Amino acid sequence: MINRNEEQNFNKLSEVINEYNKLQISQQIDYDKFYLYSIITHSTAIEGSTITEIENQLLFDEGISANKPIHEQLMNLGLKAAYEKSFELAKQHTQITPEILCELSALVMKNTGTVYNTIGGTFSSAKGELKPLNVSAGRGGKSYMAWQKLPQKPEEFCSWLNAERKSIAEKDIEAQYAFSFLAHYKLVHIHLWADGNGRMSRLLMNVIQYEAGLVPAIIKKENRAEYIQSLASSQDKDDPAEFLHFMFSHHIRNLSEQIEEYKTSLEMSGS
Repeated sequence: MINRNEEQNFNKLSEVINEYNKLQISQQIDYDKFYLYSIITHSTAIEGSTITEIENQLLFDEGISANKPIHEQLMNLGLKAAYEKSFELAKQHTQITPEILCELSALVMKNTGTVYNTIGGTFSSAKGELKPLNVSAGRGGKSYMAWQKLPQKPEEFCSWLNAERKSIAEKDIEAQYAFSFLAHYKLVHIHLWADGNGRMSRLLMNVIQYEAGLVPAIIKKENRAEYIQSLASSQDKDDPAEFLHFMFSHHIRNLSEQIEEYKTSLEMSGS
């Protein structure tokens, strides 16, 4: 059952999306490229990167590195490669398998991953290999699914994901976004890898949105604490409602800000 807050979010999202499309904001020159750069910059910033959108633009387009740690530059380049590969898969409506998820994770972590020697065996996060160890969100933080329970989880998740993708064109825009946000939530919850789970979950969310022709959601670094809290709270309750509410509200706010910025730019240019 949809509660009142969710219904209000759904209605507001439709209004904002309609205005966004009416203004043809996505028809601007190089819109897709710069929007992707923004997604990448904020996603890596949530993980500690200090590289700005302008610095990433120079890094991606001209190979000019900012005066920032090489680890951060490699983190951003790796995520860019993973997004480009995932968008190719989305264009072909490729079935998502555990192997493909690991392939994308390997791109994310290629130059920043680590070899782990654990009681469960040796594995490399740089190769996108699944974790034979338990992970928590920092000292005293949320503990994710025990690795002993993982073997069947990737298959179960991909089966659910692909079944939902088959009918995505039949869903209304609110249900499409809800599905993409829920995929993010579920992938974080099963926490397949030792590192890069957040970036992979946000990437998968954006891939679903891209495949459905939606405006991708950007989780801004300024809202990192609220984002993480909504995830943790939902996982503690085993109920994604709080996270979904955050995602809808956050996306509506971001789109509204883009609309106002675009209108201001038109006024300044005299259009």
